[in-house]
Amino acid sequence: MTSIHKHPKAINANSASPYVKLRSINIGDCRWTEGFWAEKFKLAEEVMVPHMGSLLKGDIGHAYNNFKIAAGLMDGEAKGMLWHDGDFYKWMEACLYIYAINKDEKILAELDEIIDVIGKAQEDDGYLHTHVQINKSGRWRVITDHELYNSGHLIQGALIHYRVTGKTNWLDLAIKHADYLYTVFEPREERLCRFGFNPSQIMALVELYRTTENKKYLQLADIFVSMRGTASMDLHETVPYWFTGDQIQNKTPLREEVQAVGHAVTGMYLWSGAADVYAETGDKEIIEALDRIWDSATNRKMYVTGALGQCHHGAYDDKNMIHEGFIDDYLMPNSTAYNETCANISNAMFNWRLLGIKGESKYADVMETVLYNSAMVGISEDGKHYFYANPLRFNHGQREYSDHCDCTESPDREPYIECFCCPPNLVRTIAKVSGWAYSLSDNGVAVNIFGGNKLDTQLLDGSPIKLTQRTNYPWEGSVSITIDECKKEAFEVLLRIPAWADSAKVAINGKDAGVDVKPGEFVTLSREWAAGDTISLELPMSIDLIEGHPRIEEVRNQVAIKRGPVVYAVESPDLPEGTGILDVHLCADKPLVAEHKADFLGGVTVVKGTAMLRPNETNSMYRKVKKPNYKTIEAQFVPYYAWSNRGTAEMTVFMPVLWSC
Repeated sequence: MTSIHKHPKAINANSASPYVKLRSINIGDCRWTEGFWAEKFKLAEEVMVPHMGSLLKGDIGHAYNNFKIAAGLMDGEAKGMLWHDGDFYKWMEACLYIYAINKDEKILAELDEIIDVIGKAQEDDGYLHTHVQINKSGRWRVITDHELYNSGHLIQGALIHYRVTGKTNWLDLAIKHADYLYTVFEPREERLCRFGFNPSQIMALVELYRTTENKKYLQLADIFVSMRGTASMDLHETVPYWFTGDQIQNKTPLREEVQAVGHAVTGMYLWSGAADVYAETGDKEIIEALDRIWDSATNRKMYVTGALGQCHHGAYDDKNMIHEGFIDDYLMPNSTAYNETCANISNAMFNWRLLGIKGESKYADVMETVLYNSAMVGISEDGKHYFYANPLRFNHGQREYSDHCDCTESPDREPYIECFCCPPNLVRTIAKVSGWAYSLSDNGVAVNIFGGNKLDTQLLDGSPIKLTQRTNYPWEGSVSITIDECKKEAFEVLLRIPAWADSAKVAINGKDAGVDVKPGEFVTLSREWAAGDTISLELPMSIDLIEGHPRIEEVRNQVAIKRGPVVYAVESPDLPEGTGILDVHLCADKPLVAEHKADFLGGVTVVKGTAMLRPNETNSMYRKVKKPNYKTIEAQFVPYYAWSNRGTAEMTVFMPVLWSC
């Protein structure tokens, strides 16, 4: 197309990006109306966001206090982690996604008050990091001060604020800060080349370029991408010894990287930023590296729930320490899996960008897997309690846990976690996921995520398009999309067929669409549409048993249960009293049946089937084996994301499997 109708109010405003195939709709163009995502958005609007604000603006979270202290408006000390400013910006961003839908002016008034305080805290030259300022510890001292991480969320939040409201009070602060960063990093001083750890600033700088069209911000983003892997592995004053090399993706230049390594969150942030740089520059070496990294992360290091980060602490390759990150291929522990909520969300963020660049359905499949499983598990049914780490198995006594709520590996969701990066990240994701539901092709619209909604946007030629989607997905497989308004000329609807949907059917106005429907691909429906035309998609909601690659030793001869995009788990509240989770064996040749329970765990579909219990009669490390005496029970399996809402419990996703039982 020679002329593209821009969508400058998108989360990722890539409508004019030259190396993108699917482009973003504006924030607010899609609104949830019914079903799963409508319910989650309502909970975010009424509970998640307000409650989190009370924490972060109060003495428990202390984040707002940090800004007031840095601004000279109150006395006190810096509290929270060094990245706590970024946590606060993410909550502010979540507020804006809510405002974009409900237009509650009280939200803007609250944000204006906060932005005024942030402006008072910002230094005259644009620098802003409350801990460094309050403690007078010195700028750009060590990479783990997270200065650039905070920078990225400051800028990103400001851009969303501007795109949603049109106001520039936050954007002015962000530009001032970005200009400061340019003066610091554009000279590429050798001492600073290791900075960029947890690099949220790359994504933000590309978005700032997209809004201002000032190329220096894109140039700076590319500098941060190019700096990775250029520093010597020798110990350096700016890098603690446990944050060297692969841990911070600094052992190999990004354009030469062949696999996913290091800290899972910082890696996904880096690779997401690099994808944004590619979308503007077309740097072939970047996209080739990202293809290799995606293949490594997705096909050899990702859990069935879409989670990333196999270990809390470990080693990789030449004994380079790894923290909260990737280790060897197929080394996939369940009970000690870390799977930080932020890592899982950033997996969806990375795949969202590759979906735009490549236009391939497989990236949306990963997004969907994350959203219904490894992301949503991070928050409780009531919207007020949080998980940081998300193992696939939890059994009592598997490790010692702190009694304090700052523990990132907790047996229960916590009301507050001192390391508070994950909760606001998840809440802003829930609040913004409608912006991921659709994309725009050169002459049409792509359906990425299913859910009851209304779409009111413009195609890239500027013509209006209005759709209504009706579905009770993911609990049911019927999806209906009605064209409410469209242009007279032919255009296409790209309909994602999930990779798990082996026999999906597509109809138009009740008649077979006459197209080849392939799992894991978009179906292209191209015709002259008219108001009232209806697309029907029938997805087979079979209950499937999933096994791992033979090299995943921990799940050999074990299976997980999956129905549609939802992964299931067995939880101890559904087992006979005194039963340990390790006693459960799935009877695989007995039928598994789905049952929807509207008043259970916020409204979920459970799976019911037969399990065999083999009690563990000894605690000895090794023991002689004799034929066990199994006890048969009728078992209930719940969505993995919904576990730990009924008190302290044991849980497992993978279970040993028995046949002919």
